[in-house]
Order: sequence, then C-alpha cells, then structure tokens
Amino acid sequence: MAYSIMEEHFCGNVRAEWVDHNGHMNLAYYVLAFDLATDKFFQGFGLDQKYRDENQLSTFAGSVHVHYKSELHLGDEFEINCYLLGHDRKRIRHMNRMYRISGGEEVALMESLQLHVDLSARRVCEMPDELFSSLEKLQSVQGVIEIPPEIGRGIEKPAIEG
Repeated sequence: MAYSIMEEHFCGNVRAEWVDHNGHMNLAYYVLAFDLATDKFFQGFGLDQKYRDENQLSTFAGSVHVHYKSELHLGDEFEINCYLLGHDRKRIRHMNRMYRISGGEEVALMESLQLHVDLSARRVCEMPDELFSSLEKLQSVQGVIEIPPEIGRGIEKPAIEG
C-alpha cells in the first residue's frame, strides 16, 4: 500500500537522562523525540505557536502507536523523518520513522492521529480554511512512499483472554 507523503527531518542524540535501568533509551524518550520532530514538522505547514496564540486552536494526540525495532544507547545519534499520511477538517494522520545515523538502521516507528482542538472549549473542532488549505497544498505536491506493515495495526498478540 502506498500513500502520498510530506517529509521533514529532525536529528538528535541519546542523552544520559534518557537511558534507563536496561542501559538503553527508555520508551518515554522515543515518544519525546517523536514529539519534538512532530512539532518541527507541524511548524512547516503553519501549525506553530503563533497559530495557537492567535487562534486559540491546537492539536491534541488522539492516538499514538509506537513500534520499537532496535535499541539506542547513550550518545547514539538518530534522525527522524516525518510524513503526512492524510488529513480531514478535524484530524491529521502522520508517521515518524527513527533511524540510527551510524548505519542507517530503522530503530522505531510511530503513527499518530492528531485532533484539531479549540483551546477555549477544549473540544475537537474543524480547522480554519487557511490551515486546511496548507495541508491540501502539501498533499498535492507530495511524493509516494511504501507504507510499513505496522501502520494501521493495533496490538494483535497474544489474544485478549476473557
């Protein structure tokens, strides 16, 4: 399955406070790194602090699925590529892929559904035409990528007992 995408890059390295008792980057910091990359990605199409301040609108995470594929250790450098998978008036679906810079191995993958929110009411709402148009423009100029098999899947095994 292939989708149109918009790609953005974010680079970082594993900090000492991100390493857990197992000697690798803790799962919470993968999510933090993905979130920092998402912030940069969203700024690229106008969803930035100015947008939030002027409109009292933002996005909240509606669903996030992270797939861990390999460990990162103290000092490891990584790159995160962000891709727009789809959108409508109330939602933005995107994917972030994290790679070890040394060797290029994919170490984690995140799929996220962001909900557009009115910060005054704290409720999901439609995005203004300007933001929606910006996403439409991105969608129209994007290339096509092969979607990893993890995208769109939930936790499947072991079966839920009950």
